[in-house]
Amino acid sequence: MIRTESILDLATVARGQSHAEALKGSIDLAQTAENVGYQRIWYAEHHNMNSIASSAPAVLIAAVGAHTERIKLGSGGVMLPNHAPLTVAEQFGTLANLYPGRIELGLGRAPGTDQTTMRALRRDHRAADTFPQDVQELQGYLSDETRIPGINAIPGRGTHVPLYILGSSLFGAQLAAALGLPYAFASHFAPDAMLEAIAAYREQFRPSEQLDSPRAFATLNVIAAETEEDAKRQHFQTRRNLVKRFLGRGAGPGEGRRLTDDEAEMLMDTPQGRHVQNMFRHTAVGTVAQVRSQIAEFGEFSTADELIVAHQSPSVAERLRSVELTAEAAGLS
Repeated sequence: MIRTESILDLATVARGQSHAEALKGSIDLAQTAENVGYQRIWYAEHHNMNSIASSAPAVLIAAVGAHTERIKLGSGGVMLPNHAPLTVAEQFGTLANLYPGRIELGLGRAPGTDQTTMRALRRDHRAADTFPQDVQELQGYLSDETRIPGINAIPGRGTHVPLYILGSSLFGAQLAAALGLPYAFASHFAPDAMLEAIAAYREQFRPSEQLDSPRAFATLNVIAAETEEDAKRQHFQTRRNLVKRFLGRGAGPGEGRRLTDDEAEMLMDTPQGRHVQNMFRHTAVGTVAQVRSQIAEFGEFSTADELIVAHQSPSVAERLRSVELTAEAAGLS
């Protein structure tokens, strides 16, 4: 079976849950993942979204690192155009010194938010245009030799924190190939260009000091439960919550009234609702045996070398159990 040893955690905030409870849930999830054999867990940078608490991946990684011992911790990813490369190098250089051999740095080009919030972040809308140069500048800060004379990341220099390029289009795939870096495709919410992007990455890959051959990841949503009925119930709740997040005023970036469950369920069968649900069509749902089969099928279809799973169950307790059951399905425990 395809290697399935990695998790993407969005620090999801459930209904009625505080941000503190959601972040504590991420620590619990990482501890559970480490105990059952996962090798890495990444955190994604999102801003101004009521349902996601992972706006500061470096801070969250520091907290999780203090409560775990072995599992690798990284970003999935840091949205580099929101930040100065030197700042990111200092943050992840600090983490690499605190947790040697455990820190990874996934980089994305998108803002991780809406246009209004971009301005609040003081982001220049043209920043994405220099993403390739910014990646190389950051890479220099983390290596033994900076690309900017006289400017060093302290700490950071010489840590050689491994970089990963994340994306949902050909741009990221081609950049990862040109720089000889691992590539992770965001098929858990933007699946359309997956096969084309991974194929382009493999065809155009150039070996580098970090990597001598292509290494492609694909992401898969997972909801594993003790029974098929429970997994389907969780899946329905998750799809309804996604419709609320993407179509409800105030459920994502911006202000306004949140949708009720009944309103979201009415929207699920509209063209807009079906479009949102289709974004998340790569989802394994069911018991251990069913999830094992679906992981194998998606692994073969994706053409990826490894899978990253995003546990999408509605509550922390259900996500923790999904982590355990998926580890069993993937042969980790």
